[in-house]
Amino acid sequence: MFIGLVSQSDCFANIVEMEGTKVSYLKILTYHRELLVSRLRSIQCILDNLLACSFVCEEEVEIVLRSATRMDQAGLPFKKGHWFHLHLLKKSTCVREIITNIYAHVILSQVRKILELVQCKGEEACEYLIYVLYKVCDAYIDLQPWLKEIDYAPSSDATALSVANTDPISRYSEKLRHEMSRDTCFIMSYGQREETRLEDLYTDTQMDLLNDCNESLGFLGNLDQLLGDHAVFNPQGEIIYVMGDAGVGKSILLHRLQNLWSKRDLQTDAIFFFKFRCRMFSIFKDTDQISLRDLLFKYNCFPDHDPDNEVFDYILRFPEKVLFTFDGYDELQMNDLMNAPEVVSPDIKAHPVQLLDSLLCGKLLRGSQKVLTARTGTEIQSKVIRKKVVLRGFSPAHLKTYISIHFKEQAHRDQVSVQLDACPYLCGLCSTPLFCWIVLKSFRHLHTMHDSFDLPETCITLTDLFLLLCEVYLSRSGSPEPSLLKKSPRCVSETFVSGLRPLAAFAKLALQGMERSSFVYSQEELTECGLTEEDLTLGFLRPVSECDASGGAATFELLHIILHSFLAAFALVLDEQAAAGSILKFFTECSRKREPRCLPFDFCFCGSSKSNEKAPFEKNEHLQFTNLFLCGLLSKAHAGLMEHLVSPVLLRKKRALLKSYLSTSVKSHLSGLPYHNSGEGRKVHVLPNFLWMLRCIFETGSRDIAQMTAKGIEADFIKLGYCNVFSGDCTALNFVLQHRPRLLGLDMDNNNIGDYGVKQLQPSFCKMTIVRLCVNHLSDSSIEVLAEELCIHKVVEVLGIGKNKITSVGGRYLANAIQRSASIFDVGMWGNSIGDEGAQAFAEALRNHPRLTNLSLSANGITSKGGRCLAEALKENTVLRIFWLVQNELTDDAAPHLADLVQANTGLSHLWLINNQLTVAGIKILAAALNLNTALKEICVKANQLSEEEEEQFGEDKRLRFH
Repeated sequence: MFIGLVSQSDCFANIVEMEGTKVSYLKILTYHRELLVSRLRSIQCILDNLLACSFVCEEEVEIVLRSATRMDQAGLPFKKGHWFHLHLLKKSTCVREIITNIYAHVILSQVRKILELVQCKGEEACEYLIYVLYKVCDAYIDLQPWLKEIDYAPSSDATALSVANTDPISRYSEKLRHEMSRDTCFIMSYGQREETRLEDLYTDTQMDLLNDCNESLGFLGNLDQLLGDHAVFNPQGEIIYVMGDAGVGKSILLHRLQNLWSKRDLQTDAIFFFKFRCRMFSIFKDTDQISLRDLLFKYNCFPDHDPDNEVFDYILRFPEKVLFTFDGYDELQMNDLMNAPEVVSPDIKAHPVQLLDSLLCGKLLRGSQKVLTARTGTEIQSKVIRKKVVLRGFSPAHLKTYISIHFKEQAHRDQVSVQLDACPYLCGLCSTPLFCWIVLKSFRHLHTMHDSFDLPETCITLTDLFLLLCEVYLSRSGSPEPSLLKKSPRCVSETFVSGLRPLAAFAKLALQGMERSSFVYSQEELTECGLTEEDLTLGFLRPVSECDASGGAATFELLHIILHSFLAAFALVLDEQAAAGSILKFFTECSRKREPRCLPFDFCFCGSSKSNEKAPFEKNEHLQFTNLFLCGLLSKAHAGLMEHLVSPVLLRKKRALLKSYLSTSVKSHLSGLPYHNSGEGRKVHVLPNFLWMLRCIFETGSRDIAQMTAKGIEADFIKLGYCNVFSGDCTALNFVLQHRPRLLGLDMDNNNIGDYGVKQLQPSFCKMTIVRLCVNHLSDSSIEVLAEELCIHKVVEVLGIGKNKITSVGGRYLANAIQRSASIFDVGMWGNSIGDEGAQAFAEALRNHPRLTNLSLSANGITSKGGRCLAEALKENTVLRIFWLVQNELTDDAAPHLADLVQANTGLSHLWLINNQLTVAGIKILAAALNLNTALKEICVKANQLSEEEEEQFGEDKRLRFH
C-alpha cells in the first residue's frame, strides 16, 4: 500500500504500478521531480554511492560534474567531487552572496542530471537513490518528511546494497552528536570519585516563562518548549535568555539540552550544536587572536576528511542549522577589550571575547539559535533577546522526585522527608538544586559512615551545608570502608583537623582566584598552593576539559562558584599571617557603588574612560557569598570547630572586628536610604545590598546584631519588590523583623518566596499591618498559614496575594479568616483560580463585614453563578467601596443580580466589570439600575461583548464607562 502526498486517488494511479505490492520508484521520481530538485543537496554522496554500486560509471559522474552552468561562464574555480571554493572569494559579503546564488543554480542543474541518469538505469537504480536519502538522513534532513509522506520502506533488494556516508556535513553532525553524547551521558558532578548517569539524576525544575516586561506567563512543560516559538516577544532577537540564582540548575539544564540533541530527542532543525562556558574565555591572553572557524572547531571537535572546508562554508551559508549554548555569561571577564571594534567578518582573526560578542549580537552567523545563561539580575539589552526564562528551582513535587532518586529504599526516603518537613528553612534551601544535592549527599554519606546522623533540628544555615560538604569530602581521605557490623562514631572536629592541610591548600587557591577574579587554575598554580595528585581526588576540583585543544585536562576549576566563595572565606579565617582586618576586604569591595551597565555588547559600542580597569563580573555575588560564609564561620555556633583549626585568640579578634563592622554598616545603610511619607506611613524601598546584609546577620546567629538592626529600621513600610527574594531569605528576614518593637508593612511582590518562605515568615506576621505577596508562586498551603495568622493576631489591614496559584481551597481558607478579622480593609486576590466555590465563600465573608472597603477578585474564573452569590451578599454590606471583578466569566445571567446590588445603593462607589461576557442586553439592565443610584461613581464595562454602535446607546450616563 502506498500513501501519496496528495489526496486525489487518480494521482496515485499515475505514480504507482501495482504488481502485488510493488511500487514504481521510477514514477515516484518523475512525479516528485521538482520537489527533489528544490530540496536535494550533497550530490557528491549520491554520486559516490551510485558509482560504488555500479549504477553509474566514472564517465557519467564526470558528465554530471561538468554540467554547463553560470559558474563555468563566470570562470570561478571548481574542483571535481567537492563544493566550489567559496572561501577563495568570500572576503566580500557581496561576492559571497553572488557565489551562493551561482552555487544554487549549479546544484539544481546537477540534481536534474542525476535524476535523468538514474531514471535511465531503471527501477533498481531509482529505488537505490531513494534508499541513499533514507540511510544518510543527516545529509538529507529536508527530505525526511517527504520519505514519511510517501510511506517509504526499503525493500530487501535495497537493504542488500551498502550505503556509505561520504557527505562531510552529516559526518560532522554525527561526530558532534557522538562526542556530545559521550560528554553528557554522565554528570561531571559535584565530586570525582563517582560518576552518575544524567538520566539517573536529572530532575526538572520550574522554568518560568517571562514576557518583555518580566511578567510571568506560566511554567514551561519541557525543554522542547524552551526552543519553540511560544512567548517570543522579539522575533528579531536570537538569544533565549535563561537566568537564575547560583546553584538553581542553569548548567545542568544545558547539559540535559545537549544530551537530548545528541540522541535526536530534541525538537529542533539544528544539525550542529556548539557549547561554550563563558568562564573558559578567561584562559585567553589579551593579545590572543583566533578565527571563528578555530573557535567553533578547536573547542568542540574538528570535522574529519574536510580538506575543502565544506563544513564551515555550510555553517556560514545556513546559520539557522546551528544551535549554541553559552553558560555563565555573568562570569565573562571584560577589561581592556571594552573599546575593541566589533567583528563582522567570519574570516578576520580577533580576540575570542570579541568573537563571542559578535556571535551574540548577530554580527556573525546571524539566524543561528542561541541559549545564554546568567545569574538573575544580569541585564542584557532587549534588542538581542528572543525570549526569557527564569529558573525557580524545585517545586515540592520535584523535591520529592529528587529524594526518591537519591534514596531507593522507602524507609530512607521517609526518614529524610520527615526531617525536611520539620525544618521549613531547610526545605526552602532544598528548593535550590545545588543545596538539595549537598543535603541529600551528606545525609546519605554520613549515615553510611557513622552510627547515626540526623539533620540538625535547629535552623541550618548555608555555612552548615558547606561544612557538611567539606566533611564528606575530607572523610574520604584515609577513611577505611565502614564495617557491616559496626560503624564509626562521628567526630566533625577530628575530620577537619586530619584534613586541614588539603583544606587549607584548596582555600588558599580559592582566595587567590577570588582576588584576581579568575576561576580556572593551571597545574602549576595547584602545586604552588601545596596540592598533590591525591588531593585532587577528594572532589573539590574538576578538570576543565574544553580548555585544552588536545583533549587533556590542562586546567581545573572548583566544582561550583559558591564552593569557591566558601573556601575563600575559609582562607580568610585560617590566615594567621595577614592582619585581622583583612577579613573585611570583600565587604569593602561590595559596598562600592558601581555604574549600572546593560550586557552584552556595550563594551563594543560604548567606550569606557577606564578601559584598563578590570570588571570581571557585572554582579559581585561571588564576593557577597564570601562575606556571608565569613559571617557563618566566625559565628559562635561554629566556634567549637574553628578553635581546633585557628588560634582561639585570633578567632575572637576577627569575630569582634566582624561584629563591629556589621553593626556600623547596617546603621549606615539604613540611614542612607531614601524615605518618603505616604498614607501608609514612612516608606522605604530597600536596595538589594540590604538583603545580603540580612543574610549575613542570619549566618552570624547573633541576636544582638538582629535586635540592633530591627531597632534601626525607622520606616513604617518596607518595599522589597523585585529584589529576587527566595524562600531561604525569608528566614533571614524573620530573624531580624521578629525583634522589631513596632508594627510595619512589608511589600514582597514579584519575588520567589513560595510556600516555604511563607512558613518561615510566620513568626513575623504578628508585626505586620500590610502584607503584599503578589506573584510569588504561593499555593493553598501558604494561604492556610496566612489565614491562621489573620485569625490569631488580627493586625493585618492590607493583604495582597494576587497572581499566585490559589484555588477554591485557598479561597475558602482566606474568606473564613477575613470573616473573622475586624482589622482588614483591603484584599487583592486577582489572578488566581478560586472559581465559583471560592466566590461563594467570599460572599459569606462580605455579608455584613464591618471593615473591608476594597476587594479584587479579578481573573479568578468566576462565572455568573459566583457573581450572583457575591451580588446577593453585597446587598447586606454597607462598607465595601471598590469591587473588582475584571476578566472573569460573567454573562447576562449575572446582570439582574448585579443590577439589584446597584439599585440597593449600599455605598459602593466603584464596580469594575471589564473583560467579561456581558452583551448589550445585560448592560441595559445595569444602566437602568444605575439611574436609581446616586452614590455609585462608575461601572467599568470595557471589553465586553458589545459593538461600538451598541456602546454609543449608553453615552448619556458618563458613569457607565466603556473606555
